[in-house]
Amino acid sequence: MSKVTVVMPAYNAGKTLRDTYEKLLGQPVDEIILVDDASRDDTFYQARKLGIICIRHRHNLGYGGNQKTCYTEALHRDADVVVMVHPDGQYDPSFLRQIVEPILTNEADVVLGSRMFYRDQARKGGMPLYKFVANIFLTTVENLVLGQRLSEYHTGYRAYSRRFLETVPFMRNSNDFVFDTEVLVQASHLKMRIVEIPVSTRYFTEASSVSFKNSVIYGVKTLGVLARYVMHKAGILSCRLFLP
Repeated sequence: MSKVTVVMPAYNAGKTLRDTYEKLLGQPVDEIILVDDASRDDTFYQARKLGIICIRHRHNLGYGGNQKTCYTEALHRDADVVVMVHPDGQYDPSFLRQIVEPILTNEADVVLGSRMFYRDQARKGGMPLYKFVANIFLTTVENLVLGQRLSEYHTGYRAYSRRFLETVPFMRNSNDFVFDTEVLVQASHLKMRIVEIPVSTRYFTEASSVSFKNSVIYGVKTLGVLARYVMHKAGILSCRLFLP
């Protein structure tokens, strides 16, 4: 029987954690791990009250650094499938069963919960226009470079098989938001099977959201990752992200 573990990279999620947790209770989840990235609110204590397995960073490591702890802990606790669910309530936990299914049936190594599978749904969920346009632009470039046909690369709702996490050198990746891009470029480079599941999201005041400035920085860094990948493939510059 495969063990499904949900990991929650958390930062100041005290107001939304309980609601997200309660929506996970009816899903096929064996264990929930929350990593608190030195929140300034009561996220860690809220998680402990709910009985969630908790790890607390004494210093803020960033979104990518948080995920590194999430995945290493999940693997240490013998997870077979690891699903990242943001505790801020932006992504709907009710899609979790659909997201883990392709991995459980050995049809995928990575499953992405895509907000952009049906683009009109993303806007109906409140996605800001600049994020919507940037997502389409970056995804188009990424598909061209990687030879994929994904509807988006920038969702935070995703599942990985144990084999994937043990193969991809994610500990070499960035500690910031571009971590997610690096993982998918690595997945493509290693010929891992990527499947998408359409999901709905909602943007609201308590949900964490990257600012316009940080979104621009993220976009530039994403293009930088692609540039390094192209040079690595061409033999111009060896990049450790894509080495075994």
